[in-house]
Amino acid sequence: MPNRTAVDTDVAVVGGGPVGTLLARELALLGVRVTVLEKLPAPTGESKAGTLHARTAQTLHRRGLLEAVQPGPPAPPVGLGPVPFHFSGMFDLDLARVVPEGPVMVGSPQAYAQEVFGAEAERLGARVLRDRELVGLDEEPDAMRLTLRDSRGAEAGTLRASWVVGADGARSAVRRLTGIPFTGTPARVGALIGEVRLLDPARAPQGWQRSPRGWTLVWLNLFGRSRVCTYDFRGPHPDRQAPVTLDEFRAEVERIAGHPVPMDSPGWLTRFSDAALQAEHYRLGRVLLAGDAAHVHFPAGGQGVNLGLQDAVNLGWKLAAEVHGWAPHGLLDTYETERAPIAEAVLENVRAQVALMDPDPRMDSLRTLFARMMHFDEVNQYLGGMISGVDVQYDTGGPGDPLAGRFAPDVRLKTGDSVTSLAELLHGARPLLLLLTGSEDLLNAVEPWRSRVDVVTATAAEQLGTDALLVRPDGYIAWSALGTAGDADALAGALACWFGDPA
Repeated sequence: MPNRTAVDTDVAVVGGGPVGTLLARELALLGVRVTVLEKLPAPTGESKAGTLHARTAQTLHRRGLLEAVQPGPPAPPVGLGPVPFHFSGMFDLDLARVVPEGPVMVGSPQAYAQEVFGAEAERLGARVLRDRELVGLDEEPDAMRLTLRDSRGAEAGTLRASWVVGADGARSAVRRLTGIPFTGTPARVGALIGEVRLLDPARAPQGWQRSPRGWTLVWLNLFGRSRVCTYDFRGPHPDRQAPVTLDEFRAEVERIAGHPVPMDSPGWLTRFSDAALQAEHYRLGRVLLAGDAAHVHFPAGGQGVNLGLQDAVNLGWKLAAEVHGWAPHGLLDTYETERAPIAEAVLENVRAQVALMDPDPRMDSLRTLFARMMHFDEVNQYLGGMISGVDVQYDTGGPGDPLAGRFAPDVRLKTGDSVTSLAELLHGARPLLLLLTGSEDLLNAVEPWRSRVDVVTATAAEQLGTDALLVRPDGYIAWSALGTAGDADALAGALACWFGDPA
């Protein structure tokens, strides 16, 4: 068992955005002492992202957080008709056709979600320290020493942590101080985004509009500030960090739209690009990366925050196992082997979308053809599964097991006189062995892991195609009784592989 008294905190999470706060919540839920370090003195309230896709919604449902992150009424369940979504600005996908469970999409502004996750993390015992910027990261025997300063430039002390997770965005201080390379394709698009009051909404270009000069995106709010975005394909901004003025913003919208678009009262304005970069390693010793610190791309389809939130849930239980001393060899390394290919695939689909968004009229015919193709079932299934995340499947090492690595479906379950669901059984972020028959062999096999694995015998309201499932805390199946590896010995092997030696 690691010596947890020799450090100030088990895990220091650098970055208090939605990824960092959700990770802190996952760790605190599992009894890990976690400290979140956020360099901003107070939340800005800015939300550059606001869409949670299906797999993220399903994952949050398995923690009992789905309704909490929705500031309005709960999103409607699947099965109520088409849910159009875009690929490269062409709204020809129907995500409802690829999502088998829960809401297809959830409206959850980034700032709201991180507030919910942060409050939950603190409720469970995490510390959230604001006005703490990381300026030094030094390795010591069995720990990392973090040197901090405040927004005035004054020293803000040091912190010793057994583990450090950088969830501090695309310009991650953790990644930079650790020296992990961030590589990929450079920017070729200069984009602006902000919230402004539109003085003549009828003259504003509504929704997504493509012209030979670029793109404008307008999410109209007649009662306050509207979200406005521009894409300029002539090249990236000369200075990515330069402040955006209202005059620059107004002029760019007018240039692309081809007519004046009066506006005032900016809430916030910023610039971004289509650089697609990924950390060459997600882990270096006692330091790990998650969210935009590990991967960054053009915000096409709102995939970035979803990618990061799923990083957090994949990493949380594995890092907790390491802290508590029972993680099997190599468990923590599966965070990178599982999540890095998912991020790489997202970067690739976003690069393809940016290429298709080129405003040059020579792209018109290609876009028309591509839009028609999206109405084919196979194309809709492929692209919709990619955007929504429901196509994510891991190699959990179960040869002969067709369910291993898939996301376990949420089914209603009857246990004695009680009715529950698979999602509800995962609220505590513990592994679950679900038995749909009273197999003595399987019960005997799991007995040595009872302190780590919840065992539930139940009757399912619908067919699962198997009599037993071993489900990881992140909702993915580690083993099933279906196929050639469905016996008690194979179950014991899966338990040891994912949850360590018998207690």
